[in-house]
Amino acid sequence: MAQKLNSLERFWQELKRRKVFGVVTTYAATAYIIIEVTNNLVDPLSLPAWIAKLVILVLGAGLPVVIILSWIFDFTPQGIKKTESLEESEGKEIVTKPVKSKLRASYVLNAALIIAVAILAYPKIFKRDTIGKLRSSGERISVAVMPFQNMTNDTIWDKWEEVIQTNITTFLSNYPEELKVPQEELVNKILQSKGLASYYSITSSIASSISEKLDADVFISGSINQSGSKIRLNAKLVDSKTEDVLKPFQIDGAVENIITLIDSLSIMVKDVLIISKLGKELSPDIMRLWLVSSPEAFRYFKSGQDAFNNRDWATAADFYSQSITIDSNFTFAALMLSFSYLNQEMYDQAKKWCLKVSGRKDKMTIQQGMMINWLHATCFENPYEEIKYLRQLIEIDEQLPNYHFLLGLAYRELNQYDKAIPEYEKSLAIYNKLGIKPQYTGNYSHLLFLYHVTGQYDKEKELYKKAEIDRPENSDIIAGQAVLSLSGEDIIAANRYIEKWISIRKEQSWSEVEITTGLANIYSEAGIPDKVEEYYQLALSLEPENPARMNNLAFFLIDKDRNIKGGMELIDKALSLRPDHYEYLDTKGWGLYKLGKYKEALEILQKSWDLRMKNAIYDHEAFLHLEAAKKAD
Repeated sequence: MAQKLNSLERFWQELKRRKVFGVVTTYAATAYIIIEVTNNLVDPLSLPAWIAKLVILVLGAGLPVVIILSWIFDFTPQGIKKTESLEESEGKEIVTKPVKSKLRASYVLNAALIIAVAILAYPKIFKRDTIGKLRSSGERISVAVMPFQNMTNDTIWDKWEEVIQTNITTFLSNYPEELKVPQEELVNKILQSKGLASYYSITSSIASSISEKLDADVFISGSINQSGSKIRLNAKLVDSKTEDVLKPFQIDGAVENIITLIDSLSIMVKDVLIISKLGKELSPDIMRLWLVSSPEAFRYFKSGQDAFNNRDWATAADFYSQSITIDSNFTFAALMLSFSYLNQEMYDQAKKWCLKVSGRKDKMTIQQGMMINWLHATCFENPYEEIKYLRQLIEIDEQLPNYHFLLGLAYRELNQYDKAIPEYEKSLAIYNKLGIKPQYTGNYSHLLFLYHVTGQYDKEKELYKKAEIDRPENSDIIAGQAVLSLSGEDIIAANRYIEKWISIRKEQSWSEVEITTGLANIYSEAGIPDKVEEYYQLALSLEPENPARMNNLAFFLIDKDRNIKGGMELIDKALSLRPDHYEYLDTKGWGLYKLGKYKEALEILQKSWDLRMKNAIYDHEAFLHLEAAKKAD
């Protein structure tokens, strides 16, 4: 005996049996096609704008009617018939007749509808911001300028509709390397062919269709407004294909200063277009969040980014400074200047610029303010605070790769490699999704290091393949490959990479002692302590009175328990030259801890920590030294 259905199940079965879902789907697809076709015909046929709205209303009103009719009636080979109730259909004996398989007309219709909807919907679903697309290409931005619309009700301003258009077109034409601008005569001829009574009749759709005929990526349209002796020029930069407004502009002034206002508006438009073009190779974080009004300032900033990405911190700082000199409100340039000083261990300068930009937070967006909070945490607090602000930023926009990179960096500083690795991986995944190569070497080298120290050698090897393509001849990548080869005991490959690394460093004007110290670091990462000591000893022999060379060797001897007594003698000599250097004090304090002199160790390590937080920034290894001494005392 069949189980009795409850009312909800029964209703659901009736909907399926009466093919209501199929009818509604077909109706929706057909309605979508009709709406799209109507929208595309309104402008070419000069139909009133309300036609499209009327079509939508009629089709919307028809939906419930279709649902009711599909419930009551059914299409059969014998014509339209009233659908039997479930009880009537269950009471009938179903006779199955053998039929030849053939293509039903309904299948063909549904397939045609699916194809039509896909063709019409594809550009809308997968549309890409025009400016963003051009950033990732080498093309010039093509921009069409429409006549402005006189909204003043004063015919004296009619002549200015074309005057403004001509002035902006002429001004933008002065930048042929970045912009391609159709002349206003051509734009206006196409407008005249539309049979418009006045420029007031130019709709966004009309401007878009003209712009596309001219193969323009974007167009500029605007209006003239007046209130007493004041005039306002409104303008907008619009995507030719989607009609999305990419950037609005507005400028006010006295009527007698109309030419000055037009010039100012032209500059505003030019700056947005050229800055967008110049920023095509930069991270989306920069282009999405930070504003700059001067292309010249942006050029210096971009040069600074190039130097920063190549780890040339001093050159980067020079370019950022020049950018700020031109545009003192370019906050991100100031942030990057602070960061470049951090990388040079010029902590006083880094903190000075951090405090400068922190004083502007009241004029920033929420995201910009959070980025400044992150910088402040880096300069004055600790990675735990950095993580807090970066998590907040990711909650707002998780598709900006640098947020994940910086979060990975903070976790790495805390030795939380299991949390750092996924963030570095997310950063690279976002770059891959956007089709952008990471410009900063650290996006690869940091993750490669973590793969190595956690024993994920297969992942490390795969990432090196991609890093070699994106960052060829990069010294950090080559040094990492040397480490991997040494760890795998492939001495021939390791020596080849080391020779290549030395050659690149010499081209970069590294001194012999800098190269020697770098080799010690390579062997340290590879876990070959004898070679580490050998190269630290060699570096010290090259600069025997340099306390930094003394400290490098002393810390290695103490930390690795190779020769604590010898390390203490070296660090005492370094402190005789720099008695209040926090790094040297940390090394001595750690040596005292290793010797079991916990009280003396705590005193020295505490002094080192206080000096560090005053004169430098947080260091997790030094923090762990201090905590160990506190627990032992």
